[in-house]
Amino acid sequence: MNYRFAALAVVAVALSACTTAAPLKSDPIKARWVGQSAGKFFAAYGPQYSDVANGSSTVYNWRGGYKRIKMENGKSASVSCAATLTVSSDYNIRDIRIVADRPGSTGPSYCEELLVPAAG
Repeated sequence: MNYRFAALAVVAVALSACTTAAPLKSDPIKARWVGQSAGKFFAAYGPQYSDVANGSSTVYNWRGGYKRIKMENGKSASVSCAATLTVSSDYNIRDIRIVADRPGSTGPSYCEELLVPAAG
């Protein structure tokens, strides 16, 4: 009986560790664009290539930022960024999700470098 109780306690501890969520890393792209006008986004980065109505929202598929960059390792790469933007009926961005990204010139995300300009 004690063996069963001990095994159950071990399983319970293991499962509780699995359900504890680690803090999410902040998403600077969402922080910059959620709540902003989709018109402002598309004016800055180019138009969407397709859209689909989804209830009172529209999901826009966008790709842009085509560029050749020099990376930190000295190599050159052709890069771009692709995202889906969920836009409400008042044309404000409710969600932005990156669907294709490459390493950038100064870090792991070209999309972040493109869509979140450095302050200064």
